[in-house]
Amino acid sequence: MKKIAGMIAIFFLMGCTNGESMDLEGKITMKGSSPHSYLSIYDKKTKRSYKIKNRETFNLMIHQNKSVKLEAKLLKNAIGPGFPATIEVIEIKED
Repeated sequence: MKKIAGMIAIFFLMGCTNGESMDLEGKITMKGSSPHSYLSIYDKKTKRSYKIKNRETFNLMIHQNKSVKLEAKLLKNAIGPGFPATIEVIEIKED
């Protein structure tokens, strides 16, 4: 039993910071209410919502409610409803 619990803990810790690079395409929206609001993107392919950590770096607020293509790095996996996966934008891709 202790071995299984230890293995689950290791997988959980590895999953928190994958650092995988991924391409996302979708609409950027503001979610939550002040002071807990955040910018997110809903990916069309995976049908998942991702919380954007570095919105100021690329001035992503001007792209709000617009469809964009991004390359991003996964920082943290989703924990459950209300706690989406967190990403860091690497670049905005032009069509």
